[in-house]
Amino acid sequence: MKIELKEISIREVVNGYKNDNEEGVIGYSGNLNIRPKYQREFVYKDKQRDAVIETVIKNFPLNVMYWVKNSDNTYEVMDGQQRTISICEYVAGKFSLNYRYFHNLEEVEKEQILNYKLMIYFCEGNDKEKLDWFKTINWSIASFAPYEVLTDAKKYFSKTGCPAYNIGSDYVTGSPIRQDYLETVIDWLSNGDIESYMAVNQHKPNANELWLYFNKVINWIKVVFPKYRKEMKGVNFGTLYNKYKDIEVDSIELEKEITALMCDEDVTKKSGIYSYVLSRDEKYLSIRAFTANQKREAYEKQNGICVKCLKHFELNEMEADHITPWHEGGKTTAENCQMLCKNDNRTKSGR
Repeated sequence: MKIELKEISIREVVNGYKNDNEEGVIGYSGNLNIRPKYQREFVYKDKQRDAVIETVIKNFPLNVMYWVKNSDNTYEVMDGQQRTISICEYVAGKFSLNYRYFHNLEEVEKEQILNYKLMIYFCEGNDKEKLDWFKTINWSIASFAPYEVLTDAKKYFSKTGCPAYNIGSDYVTGSPIRQDYLETVIDWLSNGDIESYMAVNQHKPNANELWLYFNKVINWIKVVFPKYRKEMKGVNFGTLYNKYKDIEVDSIELEKEITALMCDEDVTKKSGIYSYVLSRDEKYLSIRAFTANQKREAYEKQNGICVKCLKHFELNEMEADHITPWHEGGKTTAENCQMLCKNDNRTKSGR
C-alpha cells in the first residue's frame, strides 16, 4: 500500500465545506468526503471541539490524520473526521471560542488559522490493503468503506432515535451515532467474525438482512425472558440466539430460576445469569470465591492433608473446593469448604 505524508493547510480543507446530516460532509474543494453517509455523525463535545481550535490557534501540532484515495481521485477521511469537522465548523461560523467567532477575529488571526498546516497521510491501495490499514488505525465498523450495505444500515442503526435504538436500547450498550449498535448486530450475526462478514457482504445494496436479524433477536429475548431487568443490558444475546433459538424452553420455569439466582449471594455476576440458564456453564456467574480466612480455617482443620489423595501440602499448594457443589445447593461458607491439592481439585473440576 502506498502511503505519503503531506502538509495540507486549513484554507485548502475548508474550501467548499458543506455539512448535511443526511448526505454527509465534504470539503477540500469538493474532493474530500469528510463524513460519508454510512459513517457516524459528529459527536465531539464542546470541550473537545474547543480544544482542537485552541491547539490550532496556539500553533501546536494536532495528531496526524489519514485520508484514503478513491479510484476517482477523490479522498475520504479514514481517521481525523471529528477534528476536521471541528475546524471547518469554526471557520464556517457555527460556534465561537471564548465568545469570539471566526468572522470576529482580526485578519492576522484569521490568516494564522487558515495557513495552519495539517499533517495528513494519503493512503492508496487495493481493498485488502485498505482494510488492513483501517484495522491498524481505527478498528471499528465506521472504518469499512465504501461498503454499500453500511450506507443503507445507517437509517436503521446509526442515527439518534433510530429504529434499532427504539426497540433495542434496553439490551444494547453504547450509542447509535458511535456505530455501537451497528457493530453489535454485525458481531452477533457473524458470530464475532466481522471482517469475514464485511468481505462477503460489502456490496449488498441494502441492510435488510441485518435489520431483520436484529428484530428476530430482540423478539426472541422478549419471549424467552419476558421480565426485564437492568442486568439484561449488554448481555451477548445475539450469541445466545444463534445457539439456542431452535431449542424449546419454558420461559416460566426460566424466570423462577432467574429470580432465585438473582437472590443468591454467591452469584457475583448477575448479568451472567441469562447465559447460564441456557448454557449451564457456571463461569458466567463468577461464583463467589472462598476467603483467605476460610481457606486457612479449612487447611488447619485438615492439618494440611488433601482429602482426596491424603497427602500433606503447604497452603499455597492447595485450592479451596465446595464440599457440596454450588449447583447442588452448596454455599460458599467455611462449613462447606475443603482444601484439595491443585492436581486433585482440577481433576475433580474437569479443568
